[in-house]
Amino acid sequence: MRIKKIKIENYRLLKNFSIDLEEVMSLVIGKNNVGKTSLLTVINSFLNGSDKKRFSFDDFNIDFKKDLKELIEGDIPLESDYKPLGIKLKLFIEYDENDNLTNISRVMMDLDPENNKIILGYEYHLTYSNLESIKEKYSEFLVKEASKKSENENYRKRNTYDFLKIYQADFFKSNRKSIEYDKTHDKENDDVYIDLDSEKISTKEIINFKFISAKRSVTNKENDKTLSTQTSEIYNQTEKTDEQNEQIEKFKDELISTDYTLSTIYKSLFENVVEKVKKFGGIKSDDSTIKIESSLQHRELLSGNTTVMYKHNDTTLPEYNNGLGYMNLISMIFEIEIKIQEFKKSKLERPSDINLFFIEEPEAHTHPQMQYVFIKNIKSILDQGIVREDGDDRELQTVITTHSSHIVAESNFDDIKYLKKNGKNSVIAKNLKDLEIEYTTDGQEENYRFLKQYLTLNRSELFFADKAILIEGDTERILLPAIMKKIDQEFSENPLLSQNISIVEVGAHSQIFEKFIDFIDLGKCLIITDIDSNYDKDVLENDGKTIKKYKNGNNVTTCIKCVPNDSNASYTSNNSLIFFHNNNKNIDYYKKLPFDWKILRKNRKKQWVSNRKGKLLLVYQTEEDNYHARSFEDAFFKINRDFILENNFPSITNKWLGKYGNNEINEFTLAEKGIEKKPPFAIEILLNSKVSSDGLKYFNNWQIPHYIKEGLLWLKE
Repeated sequence: MRIKKIKIENYRLLKNFSIDLEEVMSLVIGKNNVGKTSLLTVINSFLNGSDKKRFSFDDFNIDFKKDLKELIEGDIPLESDYKPLGIKLKLFIEYDENDNLTNISRVMMDLDPENNKIILGYEYHLTYSNLESIKEKYSEFLVKEASKKSENENYRKRNTYDFLKIYQADFFKSNRKSIEYDKTHDKENDDVYIDLDSEKISTKEIINFKFISAKRSVTNKENDKTLSTQTSEIYNQTEKTDEQNEQIEKFKDELISTDYTLSTIYKSLFENVVEKVKKFGGIKSDDSTIKIESSLQHRELLSGNTTVMYKHNDTTLPEYNNGLGYMNLISMIFEIEIKIQEFKKSKLERPSDINLFFIEEPEAHTHPQMQYVFIKNIKSILDQGIVREDGDDRELQTVITTHSSHIVAESNFDDIKYLKKNGKNSVIAKNLKDLEIEYTTDGQEENYRFLKQYLTLNRSELFFADKAILIEGDTERILLPAIMKKIDQEFSENPLLSQNISIVEVGAHSQIFEKFIDFIDLGKCLIITDIDSNYDKDVLENDGKTIKKYKNGNNVTTCIKCVPNDSNASYTSNNSLIFFHNNNKNIDYYKKLPFDWKILRKNRKKQWVSNRKGKLLLVYQTEEDNYHARSFEDAFFKINRDFILENNFPSITNKWLGKYGNNEINEFTLAEKGIEKKPPFAIEILLNSKVSSDGLKYFNNWQIPHYIKEGLLWLKE
């Protein structure tokens, strides 16, 4: 038995929100402020919270607040037209023939053997009778506000939102339901339900929810004993379940023996004060005679008198000497053990059918390697589920939220739920495995496998980026941070290096990322690529006259690289340009393409089309100083000739550098023949860079190719 889906309405950004849960573990990721914590708090408020403190007005979704305001201020609707408004939580539960149905039988809506789902609904809403009452209260409120204003012209009249902040808790009430599941349409039928409150049916035996919050109390101050306190809690829970009876009894026996020994010592130790008390006397003899005895209590003893030590070389040190990362990791393991023991319940109770465990941001204070270790090992702990000595075991269904790209990289991609904003006031959840379906539907299974491997090994931080730059190779990767700094120095507003931008080296495969870019809805994506201009030339025989032929009689041709303004240049071989521009290979098309037409967005047919409001931009070499480069290197050479010739570049062959200095070859030839290895060349650009005389501008002695600069200026807006 497990929760298949969760639906939430009108809670903060979770306006009309739905998320699917995996059988064992669901990894919920997304940028900041997309509702990951809200998902935890709304479930906890409904399943574990009290009615009086369940929700405040600030918990209402912004759009819902507006709807509520209009309802309060407007005419009251007919009761037949009114559906209670409020925050709602629906848990879609799936079971099979192997499950014990004793508890859920009370909430089943039908006995159809083909229907293996139930829906538990939790509501914090405004009923029609309470709507009438709140409107009466609102009328009184308006009269009082008008009176206060007439008495004091400086008085600021409170508005409808102020009224709701004060009084909403008096009129919004909680309610629990079992809602009919419409098997045909795979959704709930809200009009048919069992009122669990009026029927006095508890759901505690069906679902048990516990969590570990991101706000953990671990510190490494000397007086902090968080871990030691947790050992007491672990013992307390273990004793409740009676799982280690023999060891617990030995512990208690030793304490009784210690009590006897200490009581003998106390008699001598406190003899003087006991005699003084005795002398005060009472009405009768021995009225004020006292005796001090040892009464060690096993729970309190652990709570106040144990210290977690950790081993360091040949000695041990107390917990507060450890780093925050290790303390957080150990504390989390302790906390997980405590929660699992709580899920087990005591030996006289049965565990709940569904045990939902929420772990929020486990990566706090931990370095990347420790995050890898955590997510690897936590799976083995959680996979064990709830194991009891009496054999009444249960599975554990876990949700982990994270901002860690390292945890994402080590996780099963099918477990990932990606939260993203959907407009200003709401978010949606997407299953990453749905992305695989998109690729497979378009016959791009290999592309998805490449994407999955690449993100796992290299760039899972793309999930958390606001913007991204996709580049081809090592040269751009090495130089781009310096180029971005140069632009920030020239244009100070919205500095690039202060934005959440992920730089990803994708080779000639940026088109493989197009569905992923669309899936995560990046704020902006810049693709920096090469125009890769070419022409085809017939292949001759050794005599230089006879043209080689294929068996079918066509000429054998070879691809010749050339600059775009070569009279022979006819097509681009760049796969990204060809893909994003509807298979257009004509080099003249790209030479004449205006900047705004390079900005793209998907249309309704899922095709990339030019649109100046788009979020994706492809830039490539453009004409500069009467020269149209083919690659980054020759574009850089053209506008930085003096920088190249006046500095030391061991990566450029002396022979070709000399010819370039003597104007015997152009930039294209130097880029093609003169550079032995591109990464050293990029590093040498940085090594030869200088700072301005005033010390304010770095990389001051070279220029940025125009196509890269205009792309980054678009990205920084």
